Amino acid sequence: MSRVCVKICGLVTEATLDAALDAGADLVGFVHFARSPRHLALDAAGHLARRARGQAERVLLLVDPDDALLAAAVETADPDWIQLHGRESPERVAEIRRTIGRPVMKALGIATAADLLALPAYAEAADRLLLDAKPPPSAPLPGGNGVSFDWELLAGASLPAGTMLSGGLDTRNVAEALARTGLTAVDVSSGVEVRPGEKDVGRIAAFVAAARGRG
Repeated sequence: MSRVCVKICGLVTEATLDAALDAGADLVGFVHFARSPRHLALDAAGHLARRARGQAERVLLLVDPDDALLAAAVETADPDWIQLHGRESPERVAEIRRTIGRPVMKALGIATAADLLALPAYAEAADRLLLDAKPPPSAPLPGGNGVSFDWELLAGASLPAGTMLSGGLDTRNVAEALARTGLTAVDVSSGVEVRPGEKDVGRIAAFVAAARGRG
């Protein structure tokens, strides 16, 4: 089995960032979205991104960003990746990728088999796909809600290399999720928190270990 790629998203403090790096996370994520309990101003995200430089790939999550926000994000936070977690169309994803000249990860909400039909178009536009649970219409956040989708939907699906699984993952279920989906990349945020926005260093280490079969 290939080594599992792990992303810890929604980091907001130096201590939890260091915990993710010490645990061997491949990617560390910072959220710039005012409604999120994990929101960071761009300068704060940039501070953490500089701290992580050379130790993990740095991901900045944005939701339906306009061109001005994209330019400010790249200049201030200097991420290795931009993660798009809004309603961006494949055309907009491709345009953003061309404009910023950096890899783009697109998060897609999954609830039914019909949601998988959009994957090919997004796979052409983005450098990586992240499959998350589709939030209910009343949810205030597009992701990070701590719920999973039916992983059996992915059985037999042709998914691009590097596709990342997210949504409701934690130390107890990540190994099962990987086994049932056949994916080798996972993203976690709320699953390593003691409350929304507050990561736990022990849970971060345990999650990375569990994802890689060391739990």
